[in-house]
Amino acid sequence: MTLIKSISGIRGTIGGRSGNNLTPPDIVKFVSAFAEWLRRRSGKEKLRIVTGRDARVSGQMVGHLVSGTLMAAGIDIIDLGLATTPTVEIAVTGEQADGGIIITASHNPGQWNALKLLNSSGEFISAEDGTELLNIAETHEFNYRDITQIGGISYNRRYNTRHIRQVINLELVDKKAIKERSYRIAVDCVNSVGGMIIPDLLRKLGIKDIVELNCEPTGIFSHDPEPVPANLADICMLVRKEQADLAFVVDPDVDRLAIITEKGEMFGEEYTLVAVADYILRYKPGNTVSNLSSTRALRDITERYGGKHFASAVGEVNVVEAMKKYHAVIGGEGNGGVIYPGLHYGRDALVGIALFLSHLARESVSCSMLRSIYPDYFISKQKYQLDKLTDIDRLMNRIREEFEGYEINCTDGIRIDFGKEWVHLRKSNTEPIIRVIAESTSEEKAGKLAGTIMEKIRNY
Repeated sequence: MTLIKSISGIRGTIGGRSGNNLTPPDIVKFVSAFAEWLRRRSGKEKLRIVTGRDARVSGQMVGHLVSGTLMAAGIDIIDLGLATTPTVEIAVTGEQADGGIIITASHNPGQWNALKLLNSSGEFISAEDGTELLNIAETHEFNYRDITQIGGISYNRRYNTRHIRQVINLELVDKKAIKERSYRIAVDCVNSVGGMIIPDLLRKLGIKDIVELNCEPTGIFSHDPEPVPANLADICMLVRKEQADLAFVVDPDVDRLAIITEKGEMFGEEYTLVAVADYILRYKPGNTVSNLSSTRALRDITERYGGKHFASAVGEVNVVEAMKKYHAVIGGEGNGGVIYPGLHYGRDALVGIALFLSHLARESVSCSMLRSIYPDYFISKQKYQLDKLTDIDRLMNRIREEFEGYEINCTDGIRIDFGKEWVHLRKSNTEPIIRVIAESTSEEKAGKLAGTIMEKIRNY
């Protein structure tokens, strides 16, 4: 099956042979390497790590392996149990811990699981740090403590409440305006940890009328857990049936947020961040950041308020790095990932919900009307399968040279801007393909732009 090692963590399918899947020996090896990396980084002998997991079926098994390995390495554990990714991130700094491990495969299907690794700031480790960690893992440069130095474990189940409290206490979260609107809101939490925290957040924001779908954290996902239109037919139908004002959908670890209008139509995953940024910039003008594959609409909104938009390489850690560099007041990714530094540097569906509802309530319009005020862009995502012997770097250079007269960004692959249109080419690190993402002002134009680049790849 699959085992993938990247800056976003170690992820793979459960079962099978060691080295090819996420098996117990693999989990022990990478957790041991992470413990050694943290010890080297901190210079401390005694460390504390926060752990938490989403509700997927393999989570308890993986969690036991993680805890046992950390204890064997002499590390004390603060176990949050079932918890969202942003909740664990907040807990790392809240507990002044040395790092964190989130056991979640995010939007991947139920047969997957993963180890998301956090530094002492509650943020994902960098690519450079990840390379060092993987080297430790492959060379087995780690060891375990004797009986007098093994770690201990404590359990903390209060961080859901603490996370909610920090969100609703943010200056720009308008609880009064939200409560006065008396919204009827549907939620789909895909049978994971969102069901334990999203309805409670809404109640704390003054929402009394909540229609719940898939909120039991059984870990048996009722549909493909990625919150994209193809997987959300049931919640769209429920919105229309229950005459809800809108719906929120999250992925299994609650770092991505999709929104559905009162018409049972997608608000647009790219526009979750756009709408929240519009609200933040209205009261706190400044810069914004999103990755190179995210919609141009964020740039348009940012420039409207006199700020500047910056594009980072794909990946949350890269977005966060750019946000800090350019002092961004809001940022994130076009997959529904909102990063608000006023709370913490991590994608967080809870803060996205609270800020979006504050924006909607203050505008006093319907969800669909709010969407209509933003520029319409459409993204086409395609991939081109290459021969295994293809020199991909040379091919990418030829494309860059052909379009050198246009605005080009080579931070992550090649992005070429043609006014209101752009195309982004990224090579895969695991297979001989080039991903081609194009955006324009209509689906037809976006598809045509992507097709033009695909044809050039074929010709080369």
